[in-house]
Amino acid sequence: MMPVHGAKEQITQAILAWEGVTARPHRFGGTEYRLGRREIGHIHGDTLVDIPFPKKVRDELIAAGRAEPHHILPESGWISFYLRQPTDVEQAIDLFRQSLELALKQRSKTNPSR
Repeated sequence: MMPVHGAKEQITQAILAWEGVTARPHRFGGTEYRLGRREIGHIHGDTLVDIPFPKKVRDELIAAGRAEPHHILPESGWISFYLRQPTDVEQAIDLFRQSLELALKQRSKTNPSR
């Protein structure tokens, strides 16, 4: 599989433009994106994105063909999305956005003052 040259840079730029999101090295390599202490997903080079979702959302994404089960933990709520062509960059950003929105919803439930 050929990586999409520059995908990681494009995705990182888009995600870091979102309020409250930070990037740091991921423990298994790559870059992870966080909202506060919560990881909204991570990227491995220009080839692979891994994003956590509630199981129900994960199942919907997989059923719709928008993602694949996680490459190492297929039974978890995580999804894997492979960057195979330039248009996949935008799709990956959309998946990260969905993860961020869920994280923000969760945060407002646990801490209504934010």
